[in-house]
Amino acid sequence: MRNTYRAWGWTPDAGLDGLQLIDKPLPQPGPGQVLVANRAIALNPVDWKICEWGHADWRQGTVPGVDGVGIVAAVGEGVDLPLGTRIAYHQSLSRDGSFAEYCLLDADLVMQVPGNLDASAAAAVPCPALTAWQALAKVANGASGDVLVVGAGGAVGFYLAQLAVQRGLRVWATAGEKHHARLKQIGVIEAFDYRAGDWQARLQAALGDRPLHALFDTVSGVHAASLAQLLGYNGHLVCIQDRQETAPLAAFSTAISLHEVALNSIHAHGRLLDRQALKVAGEHLLQMVAEGRLLAPERRDFAFEALPQALRQLKDGSASGKWVTRLD
Repeated sequence: MRNTYRAWGWTPDAGLDGLQLIDKPLPQPGPGQVLVANRAIALNPVDWKICEWGHADWRQGTVPGVDGVGIVAAVGEGVDLPLGTRIAYHQSLSRDGSFAEYCLLDADLVMQVPGNLDASAAAAVPCPALTAWQALAKVANGASGDVLVVGAGGAVGFYLAQLAVQRGLRVWATAGEKHHARLKQIGVIEAFDYRAGDWQARLQAALGDRPLHALFDTVSGVHAASLAQLLGYNGHLVCIQDRQETAPLAAFSTAISLHEVALNSIHAHGRLLDRQALKVAGEHLLQMVAEGRLLAPERRDFAFEALPQALRQLKDGSASGKWVTRLD
């Protein structure tokens, strides 16, 4: 095994322009850890955001990236994964991440990849699909099964819409018009163009007397708060970006519940049972994708050497889809 590996290193206060392709010493796994040789890397919005915002644990040369798929190259004490096992992962933001040839991971959170699932397809699963799974798990059954997914054209929203339909919910969505046909194919009742000024009125007219039980917002906390009045009594407002710092509606009115989704926090705050549940859910989602029961977002391939440019396009929204690179 080599002594060094290639990685995209971060530079403080330089944003995406500060990403540099560097050589780093190859780490060896400690107790409970695995070293993975990456085969595919997926980009997520959190990647460009943290590159620009910075992170308390990041220093010059820290490697960004949360999602990847690879093969187990070395294991630490107490780990019984065979070398060569294909795994997918969602890495902690506090450690060197996936934008590299190798990544050092906690073994109890890696997810085995089904043999018939392509590495690129598997890499598109962890962050968005697990976030969607967590968001949906926040919501108990209610008087109505009507839910709204805001931003269903994105990866998280697309997975969430499918999981909600499969749970038996009546799913409505907002997305760009180019996504509407595919959303209806997966069971969404109606998709509204979020740029149309009358979409909220059209949704309420379509609902009639049926209350909206849950609203999943993938845009921002402020945006979610602006839509809170759409929810019915005892409804659920689920923020997938940001959170509600103050209640968006008056007390003793519709009595909605506010939910925060923070997938990466499991690394610092999840206990053993939390981590086991996430691993099981991740492997189940990967199996669903492998069997065609869960469709992945449209994929956009890019070269590893062009990673900063791909992050810029993801940030700018100049091309929709899930950005993935292979390291075969």
